[in-house]
Amino acid sequence: MNKISIHTITKTVVLLLLLSLWSCSKTEIDDEPPVILMNELHHFPKSCDTVYVGETFTFRATFSDNRELGAYSIDIHHNFDHHSHSTETEECELDPPKAPTENVFLYIQSFTIPDGLKTYEAEVEIEIPHGVDTGDYHFFLALTDKHGWQTIRGVGIKVLER
Repeated sequence: MNKISIHTITKTVVLLLLLSLWSCSKTEIDDEPPVILMNELHHFPKSCDTVYVGETFTFRATFSDNRELGAYSIDIHHNFDHHSHSTETEECELDPPKAPTENVFLYIQSFTIPDGLKTYEAEVEIEIPHGVDTGDYHFFLALTDKHGWQTIRGVGIKVLER
């Protein structure tokens, strides 16, 4: 009878260990990229919007993720040569191609999203300095979640004098 009891106890302990190991090794994999929402009335810029030299505009977008957001970056650079990496279906009317000068506007900045958030309202003040070349620019946005998935959004904008 002792042998049966020890055998039963051993089987039970082994079964509990296996169940414990199985539940610990079951890892949920994040297979969804984050979402950039820029089509609400308060979001800016949208495709083909205009910003002005010597003025500040406010970038606004809504970010979301199924698990947790991580960081985002903004890259504004000239499109005087009409290169393309827009993610929009709307095509903006472009100025004739031109060579950039040393006065092109370039803005590259990264931002960390506070830990634990699944949604985030991004808002950044961006100043267009006096003296920059006017014309066609790209507003390029990259959003990364905590697990490394990335979503990009690129829109064409104009930088003009008032």
